[in-house]
Amino acid sequence: MILILDILQIILTVIWWIIIVQAILSWLIAFNVINTHNEYVGAIWRALKTITDPIYRPIRRVLPDFGGLDLSPMVVLVILLILQQAVLPALYRIALGGQL
Repeated sequence: MILILDILQIILTVIWWIIIVQAILSWLIAFNVINTHNEYVGAIWRALKTITDPIYRPIRRVLPDFGGLDLSPMVVLVILLILQQAVLPALYRIALGGQL
């Protein structure tokens, strides 16, 4: 059980960093610092979109439309923070028999 929780913690951390990288990359693209016509930038951007769009899609359905402002990455980061700071420690305590 502890091994599964450790793996889940690693997965949540990796998703956290993927979202941060995508947010920074989107800002750089929006302000024309980098260009998606570059082969490598375009490939990285498409890969990040492929990874994160399934995560954002349910949240985008619930959030109201804010025009050009997409708050779904921030909502996902808050959910990940809650999972990492509240839910996982409780699961660790349960897995250890309440010894923490």
